[in-house]
Amino acid sequence: MKRLYCIFAVVVLQSILCADMARAQFRQETPQETTTSHGESQTQRWQAGIVVRASGGGCRGIVGYTTIPTDWPEQTVRIVEEEISPRARVSYKMVDGMAKQMMVRIPMLPSGETAQVLVTLEIERRAVLPPTDTSGFRIPELAKIDPMFRKFLAPSPLIESTDRSIRNLAREIVTPVEGDWAKVEAIYDWVRANVTYKNGRIKGALAALRDGTGDCEELTSLFIALCRCSGIPARTVWVDGHCYPEFYLVDAAGAGHWFPCQAAGTRAFGGIPEFRPTLQKGDNVRPTYNRYKPQRYLADHLTGQGSSRPSVQFIRKQVQQ
Repeated sequence: MKRLYCIFAVVVLQSILCADMARAQFRQETPQETTTSHGESQTQRWQAGIVVRASGGGCRGIVGYTTIPTDWPEQTVRIVEEEISPRARVSYKMVDGMAKQMMVRIPMLPSGETAQVLVTLEIERRAVLPPTDTSGFRIPELAKIDPMFRKFLAPSPLIESTDRSIRNLAREIVTPVEGDWAKVEAIYDWVRANVTYKNGRIKGALAALRDGTGDCEELTSLFIALCRCSGIPARTVWVDGHCYPEFYLVDAAGAGHWFPCQAAGTRAFGGIPEFRPTLQKGDNVRPTYNRYKPQRYLADHLTGQGSSRPSVQFIRKQVQQ
């Protein structure tokens, strides 16, 4: 997958009290969502962090942003250990309801000094099971969609859901199909049958349709684009080294549910046996440091001032429990 995965936390605290506050912040602002039932679970520990070194002179006003896993219906996350250098303050924010972002401020880092932070996360990830009876699920009415989910009907970077060729194709696929669940599945099967998996540069939904090739990002983006122009909310789910789509339908009682599917790889529709940590859900997010320019996913970002730019090493690895 064509992404750099510098995606975990930078935590620097000055006292045990601050560490406790950080853990409390980490548990706040978790998404309130409904999904299908869960199956097997796996618990993993990940050690993540950052090393910042002022190698060419002193630095000041260092601010770092990074995405960390957070709780979702299929995932539970908690901090179990922290190895912290001083000199920094930390805060957390759920950005646009799509990803948890950590912001770290280091007011001053003298020349030759290193600030190193390692955070160990315990992540329980559960498989999502497809529903046994799909007959009651339907495409939601626009007026009744939760406002926070309406953004998943609009175009995103490289998900060109308003393009005429994509709209025409969506109409061609879903018009002859009876039942809303079957309409989504018809879109899913069309994408998998007509786009050949081929790794390469990121190019988006429209290019995948034109070329007939793409990897997990392109297959996911085209499926999402076709869903959105058919009135079906859909979004990208980013996991470590991969992505896949989710679509949103409501049941007979009017409750909304997100259903995952595997656009690239082994067929899995309405449920997914995925155990890699979920990092972000959504594909049109405006980062805290630049709210004017939307991104497909929250990239790491570091700023600072001084005689030279500090050297930065992001660390992410699974560790033994």
